[in-house]
Amino acid sequence: MLRLSPLSLRLLFAAFVALFSQIAQAESHYTLEKVVEISRHGVRPPSPDNRRAIEAGSARTWASWLTRDGDLTGHGYTAAWLKGRYESQRYRQLGLIGNACPNNAEFYLYASPMQRTKMTAQALAEAAFPGCGVTVQAKKGPDPLFQYPAGKASKASAAASRQEALAAMGGDLAAAQQRLQPQINALKRAVCQPAAPCPVFSEPWQLSVWSNGTIGIKGLDTLAAMAETLRLEWSENKPLSEVAFGKVRSAAEIAQLMPLLSYKYDYTNDLPSSASRGASTLMDQIAKALRGEQQNALPDTRWLLIVAHDINISWLRTLLDFHWQQGLYPPGNIPPGGSLVFERWRDERQQQFIRIYFQAQSLDQLRQLTPLDQQNPPLLTELHFNGCKTTEAGTLCPFTAAMQRIEKNINRSVIVPDRY
Repeated sequence: MLRLSPLSLRLLFAAFVALFSQIAQAESHYTLEKVVEISRHGVRPPSPDNRRAIEAGSARTWASWLTRDGDLTGHGYTAAWLKGRYESQRYRQLGLIGNACPNNAEFYLYASPMQRTKMTAQALAEAAFPGCGVTVQAKKGPDPLFQYPAGKASKASAAASRQEALAAMGGDLAAAQQRLQPQINALKRAVCQPAAPCPVFSEPWQLSVWSNGTIGIKGLDTLAAMAETLRLEWSENKPLSEVAFGKVRSAAEIAQLMPLLSYKYDYTNDLPSSASRGASTLMDQIAKALRGEQQNALPDTRWLLIVAHDINISWLRTLLDFHWQQGLYPPGNIPPGGSLVFERWRDERQQQFIRIYFQAQSLDQLRQLTPLDQQNPPLLTELHFNGCKTTEAGTLCPFTAAMQRIEKNINRSVIVPDRY
């Protein structure tokens, strides 16, 4: 048997360390060039419309909030700030941004015109660039980047949306309602008073196609709003006596009341026709940003951050055929502050790649305002398809193939050109 002296062993070990170091250095040849991020706003009370619906549907008053209905809360602001700090620290480590206050070539911030989106944007910017007073760009009125195209949908388009909704629920609305009865009953136990009327739980669902082509399901829409409100109560760190009327004690228990929110996405938002009409303008801007195009486009900047709504992310992920299930959340959930991120990378041979992922804070990270770092990161799910490869930079997909996936379902006929 060959015996090595201690000196030989140390030399051999040093050689192995040097070899692995060389391999690691050879693999670490990716540079982050650009980020396009679409974030949902942070934690809010139920919107005024949702409050009216859930209180009528349950025949009781729901918890009050210190913040006006629909607006970002102070707790939600802090949660968004924590996420912004985590992201900016990572991007500085990767050399995407510097330590100084940014100009428009380095960072550009655009938001939907609602208070909760603009304030979330402000929180993210203050965390990323403290003291810099970064301006949140937003329109004063409705913004077509985040909305369905104006005007009525054609009869053919409306019919296609209706058929897609029915297909998503298995072909029959009443059968879908019956199939989901266990989830409906779980929610009913949490929000209804014993032996008291709770109207929405005894009504048959009704499918509607609105004039602009969007889908609504009377009954399910209200139940989903209830599930969302319960999640928001938990995420806001309300006292347990106020969360789900005192019926839950843990993140796992609140998660069990949320599945109907996912089914609403499945049956009304995550539909090809709806997504194509609703997200083509936004997806076109994402594609232009990743290509570095300037005409009728948001500024060409290293980090383009757009603060929007869950429905916008729902439509975008449908166009991408991107699915996820994270932590305790039900499949496809889009938590407050969650973001769909597109990163453009290049290697030492100047080849470009796209990384696409969805990231979000967990139920407990939101509730407890947990600082995010490498040991306690947000939940993250990457999009992977044929041709993508796993690297130390994440799942990188060839630029051409990734752009084809991003652009293939854009409906050019509904894009609303604009100046930003």
